[in-house]
Amino acid sequence: MGVRISLPVQQKQFFIMNKIKAFFVDTYTELVQKVSWPTWEELQSSMIVVTVATVILALMVWVMNEVSNLGMSSFYHLFQ
Repeated sequence: MGVRISLPVQQKQFFIMNKIKAFFVDTYTELVQKVSWPTWEELQSSMIVVTVATVILALMVWVMNEVSNLGMSSFYHLFQ
């Protein structure tokens, strides 16, 4: 167990503000200097891949919906 020393309110606020400032400075530094951003060509090719995958998945969901709708309609018509 350690001894807790409480700081005056102004010092606590100053400490918190320094932590917030350091967070934003570190975030900015990382985004500007450490992140490798894709080139325009890489971005376009990724967009094409995502678009094609989205269309394929949408078609698959549509087909499953139509098959399900057909099956349920047939099932309900049996009992009418």
